Amino acid sequence: MDRIVSVALSAVRLPLKAAISDAKVLTGRQRPMTEVAMLFAEITTADGHSGVGFGYSKRAGGPAQFAHAREIAPDLIGEDPNDIGRLWTKLVWAGASVGRSGAATQAIAAIDVALWDLKAKRAGLPLAKLLGAYRDSVRCYDTSGGFLHEPISSVIENARRNLALGVGGIKIKVGHPSPAVDLARVRAVREALGDDVALMVDANQQWDRPTAQRVGRALEEFGLVWIEEPLDAYDAAGHAELARSLDTAIASGEMLTSVGEHTELIRQHAVDVIQPDAPRIGGITQFLRLAALAEQQHLTLAPHFAMEIHVHLAAAYPHEPWVEHFDWLHPLFEERLEIRHGRMHLSDRPGLGITLSEQTRAWTVDRAAIS
Repeated sequence: MDRIVSVALSAVRLPLKAAISDAKVLTGRQRPMTEVAMLFAEITTADGHSGVGFGYSKRAGGPAQFAHAREIAPDLIGEDPNDIGRLWTKLVWAGASVGRSGAATQAIAAIDVALWDLKAKRAGLPLAKLLGAYRDSVRCYDTSGGFLHEPISSVIENARRNLALGVGGIKIKVGHPSPAVDLARVRAVREALGDDVALMVDANQQWDRPTAQRVGRALEEFGLVWIEEPLDAYDAAGHAELARSLDTAIASGEMLTSVGEHTELIRQHAVDVIQPDAPRIGGITQFLRLAALAEQQHLTLAPHFAMEIHVHLAAAYPHEPWVEHFDWLHPLFEERLEIRHGRMHLSDRPGLGITLSEQTRAWTVDRAAIS
């Protein structure tokens, strides 16, 4: 059997072109976002196979993820890289005192993704094909052009440009302190793009229950695909009430950091669209566990961010999913995903199909080599 001989970890600071603001900034709960902290794991085996995985953190938490990964990575040396599930459990127990969610399992996520990338590369298959793909392309929508810091004219311009590039839907941010502003922005986008364009909105957890009910009812006329995170991410009961009372689908899950937390959404029938984030819940191994639960309830899957990972996982989901298009990570990789006719297409490259760029190396702020 092959054995893991080295693990290289890199902490990378990805600067954003402009400071990003959503509803959390306008309500004073967060500062504008200027960078994304990335954690990369590169694993090499005795037989010369290798895999790369990544996780991330926005605003805070990146150094914690890197520090935890550096502590537990030595437990991989000498192990069979095929045993991904067992290795995930081993790494969780290595850091048992800090729990099974949050930064602890997000540190494991980068390693777990690298192991899956390695396994698919060794098989000579794209990851989706290794998992068992249901499709070669996935519906995609863009989020990166719809933030609240931009005037509505720019949001519309960004939407038109992204539609012309081939995306199949547009998501814009809502949750402004004035619901009237939200409704005016949504109306302007719907009128500019027409009724045939798939349109979603995202309140980033900034409404209370009465506001979510009132605004949700007012939004019904726009024929939205979904309303995302109308309430606190952990308010499963509130989301369930919205899902029962509104015609528009309710989406949530991106901020949850374990399968267990998502299970509560599923148990309470709180969402029509579930939005797990593989790097946030512990990697691909955990994502597959959650996807099986979601499939049993016939939920729509729409993974959050990290499209380079999620296009593969969405392609392997039985029910027609969505994947989120963000261009923020483009400088980190040599390759680009193909988008046309409203869908994001799998490449024929093995594994995740990504190679780290020289720019990624230049933005590296910390490294650890374990062998």
